[in-house]
Amino acid sequence: MNTFRKHWFDIGGVLSIFILVFVFYNHSLSLYQKTVWLSLVTLLFHQLEEYRIAGTFPGMVNRVMYNSPLPDRYPLNSRTAVYVNVYFGWIAYALAAISGEKAVWLGIATMLVSLGNTIAHTIVFNLKGKTIYNAGLITSWIFFLPCACYFFYIITVEHLATAVDYIVGIPLGIGFNVLGIIKLIDWFADKNSPYIFEQRNLLPQDRAKNT
Repeated sequence: MNTFRKHWFDIGGVLSIFILVFVFYNHSLSLYQKTVWLSLVTLLFHQLEEYRIAGTFPGMVNRVMYNSPLPDRYPLNSRTAVYVNVYFGWIAYALAAISGEKAVWLGIATMLVSLGNTIAHTIVFNLKGKTIYNAGLITSWIFFLPCACYFFYIITVEHLATAVDYIVGIPLGIGFNVLGIIKLIDWFADKNSPYIFEQRNLLPQDRAKNT
């Protein structure tokens, strides 16, 4: 479990390759189905930027958003990161992809999570941190935003969404953003948590303090 906690985002990166092969070589998939499967890929790419490529998302959240004196573990720790990104993120996006047109409401909800991330990375994190870039910003703009916009275009022009889909999907998407991300961090916050992030996951100024 410790290995998975340290490398779940790497596993997600490998998984994204298999999903891309599945999507592009499976000609039986509808345009909607391809879009929601690719939405899962955008999530995996986004998590790679946050936790591996740039890697400083945990430190940014803890230091910038919560002004934490323990940015390597509080309030976001490596166990909570798995809960938020894998147990919530992977499962919700995968279920939306597997369900296809049978659960457009779930597709709407997950797309609102993608849009919520885009807004957070573009406006909230940069304003709070007084930066022009934070880990996750690039993939939000080149993957999350185009995929979500295309999704809503498809369900509009192909008349795939009913009123019920919107009535259920929009509140659920808002709930996903609040309960599945923000509240999970709060609920599992523990200053004595043994689930510590690696030094590379912290902001540069905090790495110096903790070495």
